Amino acid sequence: MKEALPPIAVVIPARQEAGRLPALLADLARAPDLIAERVVVDGGSTDPTPAVAALAGARVLRAQPGRGGQLLAGIASTTAPWLWLLHADVRLPPGWAAQLRAALATPAPTRPRAWYGDLCIDQGGLGYRLLECLVALRSALLQRPYGDQGLLLRRACYQQVGGLRPLPLMEDLEFVERLGRQGRLCALGLAITVDARRWQRLGLVGTSLSNASLRRAWRRGRSANRLYEAYQNAQRRSSGSSSQP
Repeated sequence: MKEALPPIAVVIPARQEAGRLPALLADLARAPDLIAERVVVDGGSTDPTPAVAALAGARVLRAQPGRGGQLLAGIASTTAPWLWLLHADVRLPPGWAAQLRAALATPAPTRPRAWYGDLCIDQGGLGYRLLECLVALRSALLQRPYGDQGLLLRRACYQQVGGLRPLPLMEDLEFVERLGRQGRLCALGLAITVDARRWQRLGLVGTSLSNASLRRAWRRGRSANRLYEAYQNAQRRSSGSSSQP
């Protein structure tokens, strides 16, 4: 009897993530019966991100910086029937595979369906816990989980929705809004722990206001490329970093 192939291709856009990426790849390696492909798409790192990804057993591609284009390149290189899109600075909890198996066991839907994780920020404090609760409410009520929560879906559903756009910023929001109009986004019940650095640069309030301003400008028709440039400039001023949002 022919052994079933692992069903999931994991695609990870990365830039300047040599210090964080190996931990995520190690998490994924714990379920070889689920993960068929681990693809890291590097967006011009000057640190050893591509080397550490390769040493951890991932397939490494290179693309222009900008998460939408990096994700598109990674997805196009994979063949597994399921896709799991993850950020490079997240961690998975022990036993994470059980929640994925439950999602994989659901019957193929007539309308597109995807699953997202619960945001968990690796920093103590009431403000961060409140933010996590607000994100959970936004994800459930408005059907708007963002990319740092991970996105799991059948490749057929991804194609049915029309796939990601090659946007350097807002690629996650643009995609989940299209998916939500056509189908449904469901909680995995899986805590995905995210590095707190993106909120620490500008502070919780400053980051929330900055992100809201970016979303507002994008909805008003501002170019995603110009918004990405503005975001990167703000990050450099605050911390000297040019890592991805």
